[in-house]
Amino acid sequence: VQLQASGGGLVQAGGSLRLSCAASGLTFGGYVMGWFRQAPGKGREFVAAIKWSGGSTDYTDSVKGRFHISRDNAKNTVYLQMNSLKPEDTAVYYCAAIGQIWDTTQFMGVPEAKYWGQGTLVTVSS
Repeated sequence: VQLQASGGGLVQAGGSLRLSCAASGLTFGGYVMGWFRQAPGKGREFVAAIKWSGGSTDYTDSVKGRFHISRDNAKNTVYLQMNSLKPEDTAVYYCAAIGQIWDTTQFMGVPEAKYWGQGTLVTVSS
C-alpha cells in the first residue's frame, strides 16, 4: 500500500493550499480516509476525515470552516483544501487510510490508521 501526499509548501497567512494524496494497493473506496498533522515539537493530531463515499466528513474544531476534505474514488485520491491559513497550521501533513469503520470518537483520540502516507510540509508565514 502506498499513500503519496503532495501539495505542501510555503504560503503567507490568509493564503490557500490544496493537498492531494494518491493511494494505491488498497481498495480505496472501502476506506475512511483522513488527514493528520504534526507541528514542530508536538504530537500528531487529527485534522479531517471523510467517509467511503464522501457523504460524511469530520473536522477538528480549529480548522472547521477553513479546511475542506474531499475524495475522488475513481482516481483513488483524497484532497484537503486549506483556506485562510494561519501560522499555527504550520505542520507536516499526513494522509491516512484510517480504516473501514466510521467512528468519529476514534478520530479525536490517539492518532491511529491502517496505513500512513509519508507527509508533506506546510509552512504558513505571518
